[in-house]
This record gives sequence, C-alpha cells and structure tokens, in this order.
Amino acid sequence: MKRKWPLISGLVLLAVAAASFALLSPKRLEPVNTASARFEPRQIERGEYLARVGDCTACHTAPGGAAFAGGLVMQTPIGAIYSTNITPDPETGIGDYSFEAFERALRHGIAREGHTLYPAMPYPSYARVSESNLRDLYAYFMRGVAPVRQANRDSDIPWPLSMRWPLSIWRGLFAPKAADFVPRPGQDAVVARGAYLVEGLGHCGACHTPRALTMQEKALTSADGARYLSGSVPLESWVAKSLRGDHRTGIGSWSEAELAQFLRTGRNEHNAVFGSMTGVVEHSLQYLDAGDATAIARYLKTLPANDPGDAPFRYDGQVGHALWQGDDGRRGAAVYIDNCAACHRTDGRGYATVFPALAGSATLNSDDPTSLIHIVLRGGTLPATRHAPSTITMPGFGWRLDDRQIADVVTFIRGSWGNGGHPVAEDAVRKVRRATANAASEDVAAGSGRRLIPPGRNRGADCSICPPERRTCSRNPCRLRNGNR
Repeated sequence: MKRKWPLISGLVLLAVAAASFALLSPKRLEPVNTASARFEPRQIERGEYLARVGDCTACHTAPGGAAFAGGLVMQTPIGAIYSTNITPDPETGIGDYSFEAFERALRHGIAREGHTLYPAMPYPSYARVSESNLRDLYAYFMRGVAPVRQANRDSDIPWPLSMRWPLSIWRGLFAPKAADFVPRPGQDAVVARGAYLVEGLGHCGACHTPRALTMQEKALTSADGARYLSGSVPLESWVAKSLRGDHRTGIGSWSEAELAQFLRTGRNEHNAVFGSMTGVVEHSLQYLDAGDATAIARYLKTLPANDPGDAPFRYDGQVGHALWQGDDGRRGAAVYIDNCAACHRTDGRGYATVFPALAGSATLNSDDPTSLIHIVLRGGTLPATRHAPSTITMPGFGWRLDDRQIADVVTFIRGSWGNGGHPVAEDAVRKVRRATANAASEDVAAGSGRRLIPPGRNRGADCSICPPERRTCSRNPCRLRNGNR
C-alpha cells in the first residue's frame, strides 16, 4: 500500500495541474476583417503618442527591421524568444484582431489563438491601462502602422520547457486583475497621472523592479512596498538602477526638473543615459510632452528612500587635487589619467549634459559594478533627441585595457571624489567581458593577460588631438589639467 502513495500523490498533482490549466485556458477568438473599421484621425494620433509612451517599438522592431514587425531576440534563462509582428498584416500580424482580442492580449497576456504570452510582454503592467487608451492604441495599430508580411519566429526554448500551458498557471498566480487605473483618494492629479504612466503604460517596473525566482516582479505598484522600482539584477550585463529616493543609489539628489530633463533628453547635471535605457529615451521618452514628463518626475519623487540612513553625496576634492599635482600613485589613477580624465576631468565632475560627472553618480556607488564595467569595456552612445540634438559617443576600452587595468580604474572611480563604491575584482571584469563578447569584435583574449598594445605607461595616448595651446606638458604620458588636454 505504501508504494501506491507516490503514484496516487502524483496523479492528484497531475489532476490539479490539469484542472488549473483548464480553468485558466481561455477560448480562441475568431479572426475578424478590420478593413472596413473606421477610426477618427484624432484617435489614431493619440494612439501613436501612447505607443511611444509604451515604447512598443523597442521590443517589436528588430535592428534593421521594419517597424513593429517583430523578430527582436530576447535572451531568457531557458533560451531565446523573439518578439512578434504587431503590424496590421492579417496573416502574420494582428490585422485580424478584434478590439476584444487586442485588449485581451495587452491587459491579460492572452493571444487571439488562446495561448498565454511570455511575460516578456509586460501585461501585468498593461492591466492598468484604461480602455479608452487601449481603443486609441488599437486605432493606431490598425490604421497608423504599415502592414508588414513577416512570419513570427518560434522560440529557441527546448522542449519540454517550451510548452505554453505552465504560462497559464503563471498568469493565474502572478498577473493582476485587469482594471482601469484608479487614483488613490486625495492623490494629486499630476502625481496620479505620473503613477498611471509609470505603473501602467510605461511599465517601468519591468526593468527597475527586482524579480523573484519565478520571474514575477516583486512589486507592481508603489502600494506594494519598498521593492517597487528599487533596482534590478544584471540583465544583458546592465543593471537597471533604483528610481527611489535614495541619494547614493537612487534619484534622491535629483530635482523634479532635472528628472524631467533626463526623461526627454537622456542627460542632466547628474548623469547621461547608457545601456538598455538608451533605446527607451531614443524611441519613447523624448516624445513625452512636457506635462507627462513632469507628471512622471513628480510621481517618482514621491517614492521614499529604502535606506533610512542614506545621506546626500558630499564631494571630496583630495583625489582631484592629487591628480592635479601629478600624483597617480593610487590603484587605477594612471589608467584614469590616460583614458578617462580628458572628458570626465581630474576632479570627476565632467562637463554638464555632455560628459557625465563621475563624482556622486548612483551608477558608480551601486553595490553592483556590472554597468560601469560594461560601459568601460564597450563604450556607449548618448543619442540625439528632439530637445538635445547632439550625439556623443564614449569609445570602449576593452580592446586596449586588460581585465586588471579595467578593475583598477573602475575601483579608482568608485572610490574617488567622495564615492563609496566597493573595490572591483579582476574576475568581475572577466565575467562581463565574456558575457558581452558578441557585442564587439575584440579578441576576448585581451582579458586573459595578452596585451593588445605595447607595454608602457603611455598606453597609446595620442598627443596630436590636443590643440597647440594645450600642449604644455613636459612629461610622458601627458598630464591632464582639470580634464583639459
């Protein structure tokens, strides 16, 4: 009899799973002919704006591909998935979706055919989007987007992990009930608008909120507690920072106006956009109207700090003074002088809205140095926007600096000018270099100790880039005074 208990228990569990699947598996919705549907021009225009606020193009447009035609690869712990075609093509896109099918996909995470979408689609956030906004979006995607005939690509997730039915259970456990956003009683109208955009259409928590082992966000709104928008673990070797009120690791030192400026331009007195957030600014946030940018900023500024002992950054000029005097004896100081100080200056304060300050940067003071290592290795581009039409590129240094040198300079930056970041080990650089190897054509052997440049303190500094009036140094390598060659 004892031997039968495991079998009986297994059958019971299987029956429960099957019953749950049956309850959570919705019906297939029939395709409809949308060719005769009529929409007001103003509705299509509003839908275009909302699609930009929701940054639909970021996931549904592959590099070099047609807008919204899908095919963008997204890496997951169990294999790659590919975004779908959401153009109004009736055969390969969503051209045969009724509004009911469209609403069900966005707010409930269920495709017209009846299967549950991967939660890479942020339907737990979209569950709060109002029906009126959904109708505007539907109008835009049916009439404002060009149809593209491009078949969707199957995921690379191996069987049996590729089976969709467990996603129905995940949806039932973790997705909220779809309902129009309702402001809190007495909530300021501007803050409420910001909450709607951040918690709903903007789906900021999809990146900036930590996730559990079962991949759901640990908090979906500010009402869910302090983990909401408290920062994430590395994804594609970038860390989405905290958007809460902490000074050291969040945006506590940013004013409302500075935050709104960053949203629309990707830059302000404190920082410049980099990594995955670059595309969000380029394709979405720069198109925010001034009122919505202010609303988002005002709402984010209502989120308190998680560290009760957190204090504003206090600048310390000792390191800058030492570099000014030619003292590069600290670990990483010489590497910083040769590679970084021309733009970020010996005092670490950079040039506002052009080359970001390193002193006091939340990215540098974070416990996780992955983003900083990544940008030193691969560089990045600050995109031109409608409100800041200049493109500024930082080169990557992975081709010329080995893992030890990058660990040294990152440690130097994280511990200078009043910054309080922990030292960085060579192994941490090695891991990021390997993880991002496909992003550059450099030989990964550069990180294994093989020099790609001749040895010597100058490390390839090109004095010819200095204007004649700046060529006053008498030592090799050149010494940068206040970051000016």
